[in-house]
Amino acid sequence: MAILDLNCQPREYVNLLMKIFHIPNLLSGSRLVLAPLAFYLIDNLMWRAAAILVLVAVLTDLLDGYLARRLQLESHWGGLLDHSSDAFFVTVTLAALATQNLVSWLLPGIIIGAFFQYVVDSKAILGQSLRASLLGRYNGIAYFVLAGWPVMQNGLNLHPIDDHWFYWVSWALITSTAVSMLDRLLALRRARSGAHT
Repeated sequence: MAILDLNCQPREYVNLLMKIFHIPNLLSGSRLVLAPLAFYLIDNLMWRAAAILVLVAVLTDLLDGYLARRLQLESHWGGLLDHSSDAFFVTVTLAALATQNLVSWLLPGIIIGAFFQYVVDSKAILGQSLRASLLGRYNGIAYFVLAGWPVMQNGLNLHPIDDHWFYWVSWALITSTAVSMLDRLLALRRARSGAHT
């Protein structure tokens, strides 16, 4: 048994433990726990703690995929967990920012709709891979940036961008998300009509 091998290198022990406890999935799942805490901290204007929490969430997002690839633990369900926890964390954080009138309340709502469409259209529940459009990918990155930037600048008490601009950026993202959803819907209709001919 490898775990009892005294000649085993420390790195091998670490890799084995990461595989046993499936660290990439634990990192992804941690954002599901961090999201309600982020809401609480932002809603109570505890900006410094919220900024630390957002940094932890970003770090887990960067590490989960890297470790899954490095340890050869990539899976469909792990990818779905990663995307779902990203969407949940960003949506909850943006909802908290909406309570402070920093972003529009419509943004968290449309993100939920876009993510649901993304999962259903990709047939991810049936085990197929998630298929993101280029605009959808850019939107996903922009959601994280918009969720994090006001938290970070309030946490650091540095305001290079006036807070009222975040509200207008949220409307730009609402528009680009609606365009992305419409594009996905039209692509699905074209694929279905092409399959019938």
